[in-house]
Amino acid sequence: MTIRSEDVKTLRAQTGVGMMDCKRALQKADGDLEKAKKILREEGLELIGHKGREANEGGIFAYVHHSGKVGVLLDVSANTDFAAKSADFVTFANDVAMHIAAVCPRYVAPEDVPQSDLEEEKDIYRAQLRAQGKPDAIIEKALDGRVAKFYTEVCLLKQPFVKDPSETVEDLLASLRTKTGENVMIRRFARFSIGE
Repeated sequence: MTIRSEDVKTLRAQTGVGMMDCKRALQKADGDLEKAKKILREEGLELIGHKGREANEGGIFAYVHHSGKVGVLLDVSANTDFAAKSADFVTFANDVAMHIAAVCPRYVAPEDVPQSDLEEEKDIYRAQLRAQGKPDAIIEKALDGRVAKFYTEVCLLKQPFVKDPSETVEDLLASLRTKTGENVMIRRFARFSIGE
């Protein structure tokens, strides 16, 4: 059975579980959202109860490349100090800071992209497709795929993780939420590079 990406996103939004786990649960449930939720709960992966809790603990993590020419400051938070000091949390934060240094995202998530930047990208894509002679109806349909690609290029959570491209940073975050049982959040980051 083919699982629609919209259903995976819906299940992800409703549970807080990673995209790959949501897709797998939907496959097991033959595309039924309610059955997929039950499967996730049985596996201990549903985190909706933690989404409303404030994540006021955490830390600022720093990464400086061995060359000394690139550095990152990363703000990651959790619900409790206990989780924020766990080895899994610290490893995650350090890996993400290193990822930011290597891949250079501009935003944490798609919702952080200013509308003006998104519209500018869409205008560029439209112009490129028109130059290829594509009709307007095709251009608007192709735009969704181009925007999704844009998000993987500029949004930290949508990027393939530099150490394991089979997972996104968002998948790693969902996995950490499952391990800690808390609402872990990447709040912000700053990347510094000599000459920029």
